Parts: sequence; C-alpha cells; structure tokens
Amino acid sequence: MRPVRLAANQPPRFYRGGAAIADLRDAPSAVEFGPEDWVASTTTLFGMPEEGLSRLPDGRWLRDAVRADPTAWLGEEHVATHADDPALLVKLLDAGQRLPVHCHPSDAFARAHLGCRFGKTEAWVVVGTSGPDPLVHVGFREDVDAGTVRAWVSTQDTAAMLGALNAVRVRPGDTVFVPAGLPHAIGEGVFIVELQQPTDLSVMLEWRGFAEDESAGHLGLGYETALACVDTSGWSAERLAGLVRGTGDRRAPAVPLLPPEADEFFRADRLHPDPVVELEPSFAVLVVLEGAGVLRADSGDLAVRRGDTVVVPHGAGAARLEGDVVAVRCRPPAPGRK
Repeated sequence: MRPVRLAANQPPRFYRGGAAIADLRDAPSAVEFGPEDWVASTTTLFGMPEEGLSRLPDGRWLRDAVRADPTAWLGEEHVATHADDPALLVKLLDAGQRLPVHCHPSDAFARAHLGCRFGKTEAWVVVGTSGPDPLVHVGFREDVDAGTVRAWVSTQDTAAMLGALNAVRVRPGDTVFVPAGLPHAIGEGVFIVELQQPTDLSVMLEWRGFAEDESAGHLGLGYETALACVDTSGWSAERLAGLVRGTGDRRAPAVPLLPPEADEFFRADRLHPDPVVELEPSFAVLVVLEGAGVLRADSGDLAVRRGDTVVVPHGAGAARLEGDVVAVRCRPPAPGRK
C-alpha cells in the first residue's frame, strides 16, 4: 500500500467554475461547468451510478479497491465503525459564480427520508480568492419562521433569502464549518478545499437560474418534506464565530483548521514541514498548495508538487512530508466517532 497521486476528476455540475483549479493543477484550460474536482472520491453524484467516482492510475475505481481490502485502506479502527466507507469526500471547489442558497440534510433526516446513512455536514478551507469582495453567506441572521422560508422558496424570492443570511468576507487561510441544515451560499471568486460527509445531498432553496425547474431542488421528496431539514434559527455574530476561523497567519508543522465539533465528521490540518512533518498512519487525502517536496512512507517515497492530489492508504504506514511545500491534509472522523 503506497500513497497514490490522482488525476483531476471534475464531473459536470449546474454552475460555472473559474480558472483556479486549472491554475493550481497547471492544466491547459479550465472546465467551465466542472467547478468541483472530487478528490479520492468513493461517492457518486445524486442518483448517478458512477459519475463522481475517482479512478486509480491502474484504471480501477478507488471505491472498488477500498471495498476489496478495507482494512488496508482505512485501518482496523475505522472499519470497526464505518465498514468499507471512507466516510469522507474531499473536493476542490472554485466558484465561478455565486452558488444558490441551499442546505444539506442531517444524518437523522437522511436515514428517515432517503435511506442513507450519511447526511452532509461540510467544511470549507479557503485557499484562494478573486474579485473585490469575496463572500460566503452562512446561516440566517435572525430566527425565520418555517412558513416564511416556504414562501421564499415557492416565489423564488432570491433577494429575501440572500438578504437574510450572514455575509462573511473571507481570505486565504480562513475556514468555515457548516453543520447539516445550515443555509448557505458560496460567493463568486472563492476557491476552497471542501471536506464533507460522503453524499451529494442538497436541498436548493434557490433553484431558478440554476436548474430547469424545482424538481432538482428537493431530492425527490417535495419541498414540504425537504424544507424540514433547514436550520431556521438565528446565527448571531457571536454564535457564527464558533464556525469561522482565521488561520492564514499560523505556521507550525501541522496547523489544525477546524473546531473540535468537526472531529466526528472529518479532520483537516495545513502542513508546513520545517523541514519535516511526521504523519501517523491514517487514510488521508493531501492537496498540495505550494512548492515541492517528498512524501516518504514505509512503503516508498512519492515526489509531490503544487497542484498534486494524493490519497494515502492507512496501510502505507507512518509518513514524513519533507521539503519547501504547503499542503492540506484531510482525514475521516476521529477513530470511534460515528
């Protein structure tokens, strides 16, 4: 089991991307409606059999390789809790336009209504911005009545929906933890590494201008049921501060990026070898943001450079990242966390 460099994996989406993914990967051109690069993905697009899955260099789906030897890929402790599911999806997401106002179901809602074990809590690690005012919109500023939300959705009152959300200006190094149910929209020009639970479940409060009709927005449940997953509570500045962190000025071998509440869903660190950072055995996804270096594992070495995305099996053993390089390391929930 060795660390494996992965090719870009940009399934078609309903909104435009920018040039940031192509620039990071040093690709010849951007994919206009490929704003998301699904990294080390064992997850498919909603309702699709294979779209979204990552392939290994030998041509196999990563999903099939993990299922064939889950302990080697994921580790015994992880398998005891999550079986052969990595319980993690990592994306590069470059918003070439503002995303619609939407939210994601919780685990409980997904089990009750969709027959799915996972909902979709997520987190954003901002790695780049463009334009004069890079914003994300997160959580209603004040409590909103469920009937008001239904009215906004039925009339597609975009101005009211967007105006009710907290607008947060972001810069590289900022992170935002987004619990399931929290309404949100990523603004144009924001480039993130996104960690999320391994589903493609979204309830689109705003669909006009993004989808042909409302059927794309409610997961086949109808809005009367789907909107029950929306967090309609108010998020004051003090409450919101628990979700948003600024870490851009921090330098350490491994800088934790997310609040402790995220540990039951996923973990993320920004790595700054000085000149080496030691990494314990773990399934992990690395996104190399700057420079070049070497990932040395018990099973062998892998040269890495800016734009590389790497999946590290648990069975690769302890590892060392060396060189003048910066990377984000994404990992599944802490062992024993469901």
